[in-house]
Amino acid sequence: MDWQELTNLTRGRPFVVERVRLTDGGIAIEGEFELPKLAQLTVEDQVFVTAFVRCHGSIKQMEQIFGVSYPTIKSRLNRITQMLDFVENDPAPSRADIIDRLRRGEITAQQALSEMEALT
Repeated sequence: MDWQELTNLTRGRPFVVERVRLTDGGIAIEGEFELPKLAQLTVEDQVFVTAFVRCHGSIKQMEQIFGVSYPTIKSRLNRITQMLDFVENDPAPSRADIIDRLRRGEITAQQALSEMEALT
């Protein structure tokens, strides 16, 4: 069964994967695994996101592919964006991270204090 079939069967209802089997080696892992947000999108939205990435974000190309207007593409992108969590590229360091960097001599005590104050 492929993702499209699975997505059609679940019809947008939430589900978890309880077993993963590696195809080379026969290893199976059981547990409760949540799917990534992209995999939780409808098949149509997954196709839309894939097309957007392949077009390198060109809304003009998306208009041509899907035969719809700029506002329609933007509206759909905005709707999909609201469903996806964004990955923080440069998260703020935790207090433990700051202390570790201080212990390793990577920052001064004054820099550590400044960073700690910025967290509050």
